[in-house]
Amino acid sequence: MSAAAIIESGEPVPSRPWPRYLLSPDLWSEMVAALAGEPALALLGLWSDGRLAIALFQDQDAAGGGRMLAASCPCVGDAYPALSRARPSAAWFERMVQDLWGRSATGGRDSRPWLDHGRWGVRAPMTARPQAATAAPEPPEFLGAGGGTEGSGLAAGSGDLHQVAVGPIHAGIIEPGHFRFHAQGETVVRLEARLGYTHKGTLALMRGKSPRTAARFAARLSGDATVAHSLAFAQAAEAALETPAPPRAAALRAVMAELERIANHLGDVGAIAGDAAFALLPARCGWHREMLLRAAAAAFGHRLMMDCVVPGGVAGDLATTGAAAIGNALAGLEAELPELARLYDDTSSLADRMVGTGVLRPELAAAFAAGGPVGRASGRAADARRFPGYPPYPGLEFAVPTRSEGDVDARVRIRLAEIGQSLHLLRQLLDALPDGPVLASLPPGNGEGFGCAESFRGAAWHWLRLEGGLIAAGFACDPSWLHWPLLQAAIEGNIIADFPVCNKSFNGAYSGVDL
Repeated sequence: MSAAAIIESGEPVPSRPWPRYLLSPDLWSEMVAALAGEPALALLGLWSDGRLAIALFQDQDAAGGGRMLAASCPCVGDAYPALSRARPSAAWFERMVQDLWGRSATGGRDSRPWLDHGRWGVRAPMTARPQAATAAPEPPEFLGAGGGTEGSGLAAGSGDLHQVAVGPIHAGIIEPGHFRFHAQGETVVRLEARLGYTHKGTLALMRGKSPRTAARFAARLSGDATVAHSLAFAQAAEAALETPAPPRAAALRAVMAELERIANHLGDVGAIAGDAAFALLPARCGWHREMLLRAAAAAFGHRLMMDCVVPGGVAGDLATTGAAAIGNALAGLEAELPELARLYDDTSSLADRMVGTGVLRPELAAAFAAGGPVGRASGRAADARRFPGYPPYPGLEFAVPTRSEGDVDARVRIRLAEIGQSLHLLRQLLDALPDGPVLASLPPGNGEGFGCAESFRGAAWHWLRLEGGLIAAGFACDPSWLHWPLLQAAIEGNIIADFPVCNKSFNGAYSGVDL
């Protein structure tokens, strides 16, 4: 049987908008074996609720349709069969599950700690009875590099290697992360990232709270994607309780999401150009980003629109002058966007740094289900606004730009193209905002639900189980879980000095995966 058929042969557990299938450990192992021969079935996330290992898959066809499949398996003896044997992208998730819930992946590719740096004072804090950690923190383990690695173009034994350690504290005001380079001269043979420094205990903070109360934690999972994560969380709660947001609220959510997308894409384009020592582009992109943030504050009361999306709808309606403020900011950007693109095209020093740098091969992007500009620059057209889709996007006209080069240049050009598409979407949304309420009451009850939202990085996914109207278990999945390993692969064969532009062109969230 196919992996999808094996999943669907399990016991369906009520969940919305699609069921979750409960598999025995033996059936789960059969699914893992079948996955090895089915690269099209994309793994989006893996987590636990303490009793079960839960995985979310996307089976998308070439026409943009498909289905979502959620599989789960009981942990026997605090263990479950590893998914990473068939899906290498599961390795980081498996390490996280081991750190938080103490559930190990039998036969997994990597069992090193991930979020747990040995300084929590307890082990497996998400379990019912966390155990005190008695051993002193150990220094982190990094993978070795005995010469070249596959795809680097360097043969084993071709010369001496040395290590370069960067971070977790960096020269700029950015999030903390440690990067360990193995290099031959200036050429990178292996890069390994070590994150977890901004772990906040988000999942534990959500437990036992109502969706409305816990929404503040979702909004702060990764501040630059606060709208997207708030929206995914809200949709998970609404699905669990079968209470959709009113149409006007759905439209206002989309306005916020597209403003967030444009603002972050402008910031990324400017930051990438700034790392190539080209000051004019970040200056102009920064100016337009500031105008958008001011418009967001005028329209919704907060520059980043934090806590504006809540379960059941939105916290408040569009301000009286909000549409005009947004329209003015969009008009200014729309007028200069062609010139910004021309400026990028005509600057040879930028092309010299961007073109052919940090290439992510399309087959790797597909294997790791890369989304957002990272995936689209390498030929993967996945977009949660299209599939599985959510209101109001099915009724709107927009394109999902893709390229095949997979380098830094392609990721910049995808962002510029997406800015244009978001401008088009905002015009449609603001010209046809429906009337009506902006918030629905959430009834107390039991249920399980999934929610998704297309952030500027790709699809953000949330899962909630509610009991008596309170959160009994949940998980929040930022798209960066799937992108950080790809950055490690894309930098191989490049020089260390090109890491900043590669890193910014991926722009993985640190906080988003640190939970």
